[in-house]
Amino acid sequence: MKVGLVCPYNLFHGGGVQECVFALQEELQKRGHQVKIITPLPRDYDGKLRNDVLFIGNATQVKSFHTTSQVSVSVSNEAVDNMLFEEQFDLLHFHEPWVPMVSMQILSRSNCINIATFHAKLPETVMHRTIERVITPYTKSIMKYLNGLTAVSEAAAEYVQNLTNKHIDIIPNGIDIDTYQNKMHTSRKTKNKKQKKILYVGRLEKRKGIPYLLRAYQELRVRRPEVSLVIAGDGPNRAKLEHWVDEYDVVGITFKGYVTLSEKIRLLQASDLFCSPAPYGESFGIVLLEAMASGLVTVAGDNSGYSAVLQGRGALSLVNPKDTSEFARRLELLLYDDALRTLWQDWAAQYVQQFNYPTVVDQYEALYERLLEES
Repeated sequence: MKVGLVCPYNLFHGGGVQECVFALQEELQKRGHQVKIITPLPRDYDGKLRNDVLFIGNATQVKSFHTTSQVSVSVSNEAVDNMLFEEQFDLLHFHEPWVPMVSMQILSRSNCINIATFHAKLPETVMHRTIERVITPYTKSIMKYLNGLTAVSEAAAEYVQNLTNKHIDIIPNGIDIDTYQNKMHTSRKTKNKKQKKILYVGRLEKRKGIPYLLRAYQELRVRRPEVSLVIAGDGPNRAKLEHWVDEYDVVGITFKGYVTLSEKIRLLQASDLFCSPAPYGESFGIVLLEAMASGLVTVAGDNSGYSAVLQGRGALSLVNPKDTSEFARRLELLLYDDALRTLWQDWAAQYVQQFNYPTVVDQYEALYERLLEES
């Protein structure tokens, strides 16, 4: 089978969609399929070009409703036709096909099976209706070209379900569990130790809810002065968050800035609790899976995307981040109740296995084969 994976974002900028595309390519190639990624060429990219990546168009900086990304705004139809003729794909898999404009151009000129995966969730803010009015006509226009629809969660599928009667397969995001489980540090902290460390990893932007975590941590420190907080990641709100910490003289907080994968794994293994307090705007929660795979107990905002991941016993982790007192109590409970922590870790060790990349790719591969047989 020859598959093209269409990624509208800067492939080398990092992000959940890009990670998913790379992982899908790698696993499908292991199974003997020919797989190429189709993506815009970043204007400032000077790295080595890969034979299994097709660059079409140039990436332009665009601010989306979640963040700022480099996307390909347009490319000539001739370039699209030449690429499709030369490659002769059996199937094209479009990730975030609503992102203008290359996905639409390729879809409208493709003669093979076309599949779409929706990753993002529209923000639950006052801007929701405005954003929906802007993107809905475009999104509706691509539906007729699609043979299969998938979404990473019910939250991600919610918007698309209002635009089509087609069935949407829910295929979750995944992680490479071995990457996290095989790097367990012997220095992993033991039960009942005096010092406790909370970790946040992610973008420092409004929808991630870090101010709620800072306030809950501030309250927790009154009762538990031995607790510290590490914030790893960068973003537009970093200076504002650091200013708040200085203004209120909250001690024990370290801002790490951007961290590499190896540093992120080291932080996960050296911490006692992972916290991702996003109150809205999450369609899934890859960071939660990474924490689970690392054996790290988690507290998370009760948004719809995180709720879809933290099922069963994992619901103990969900909290309304805007309720500072309850948030602080939940942090304390899952930091200090060793019996509850053990129960949670036993659940997570089994539950996270369904999100291992080979298991996730099994579902995509089965969908590919079914749609090809039906064509």
